[in-house]
Amino acid sequence: MSTRTTETSVTFCRPFKLTALDGLQPAGTYRLVTDEEQIPGLSFVAFRRLATLLHLPADPAPGATRQVVNVDPAELAAALAADGRPTLPVTSHDG
Repeated sequence: MSTRTTETSVTFCRPFKLTALDGLQPAGTYRLVTDEEQIPGLSFVAFRRLATLLHLPADPAPGATRQVVNVDPAELAAALAADGRPTLPVTSHDG
């Protein structure tokens, strides 16, 4: 089964909160990684999302620990819209 990973970034202008995160997160640009697997048996190529991973913090200090959290893509899209971003960004595909 074929898998692919998409990596992009999302930018929040204001602090935001998601249920998968502990407390309010600061504004900034966050790395976002999406893992998907190809759906077998179809007459066309289609993928199913396995995970949407948000890397915290937005701007880590050199040598600082980074946390990766699996977030709900719909909740992330709603948080971006509330921040003034209409949709998730266009992404590039690797793999």
